[in-house]
Amino acid sequence: MKAQTEMSTLSAERRMDPEWLDELPPDDPRATRSRKDLRRINRIMRHPDLLIEVWRRNRPDRWIETIVELGAGDGAFLLEFARGIAPVSRAFRVILVDRLAAVEKQTLDGFRELGWSAEFVQADVFEWLQRTELTDAACIANLFLHHFDEQRLRLLLEQIARRSNLFIALEPRRTAGGVFASHLVGLLGCNSVTRHDAVASVHAGFKGKELSTVWPGRGWYTQEIEAGPFSHCFSAQQFSSTARKA
Repeated sequence: MKAQTEMSTLSAERRMDPEWLDELPPDDPRATRSRKDLRRINRIMRHPDLLIEVWRRNRPDRWIETIVELGAGDGAFLLEFARGIAPVSRAFRVILVDRLAAVEKQTLDGFRELGWSAEFVQADVFEWLQRTELTDAACIANLFLHHFDEQRLRLLLEQIARRSNLFIALEPRRTAGGVFASHLVGLLGCNSVTRHDAVASVHAGFKGKELSTVWPGRGWYTQEIEAGPFSHCFSAQQFSSTARKA
């Protein structure tokens, strides 16, 4: 009944509700369990595979040196992506950025086993982007952009456009079907934190060309599409570092 009510009242505008995982210490047992839930949900939504598909479509291997994940969580998502492309790709430098310290040593070791270099930076992404100079970099955001209202989202995208040559984001797609599916994650054994946050994330998600509308870069090739049954994908690519800094 609750799911049906939310589906019928799904707003044309994004609705921002606080997500519980963002407020929990990383070592809280509920947070640990929720991050495990998210790894399973990412696979069900095919997000590692979708990122691999978008990466290969943009063919950035020859000109990207560094891959940055913003809001990296425990780093497991990007490691799964790295393992997927490593057999046919060269090694990259990886920077995992998050304000909470949830990345474990074994995750960083997983990148190094592929021949990649990897580091975790505990920082607010806005502050980190503001003070960091990147060259030939790709920024990745997985289930991250929907946490920000339009003003903060515009600021974040402006900073990303100044620091990267390629940006790829995978987000929840804001549809009635997505809301309905988000109410079913309990059937997967997800805990109360994940059950709450799944619903909140869909209401804060994206559809249509909402990210293209707020993307600030000039001279970029952008693509915004529905991806998989419940996901929304945005990518922006620019080859010229000079144009990026203009």
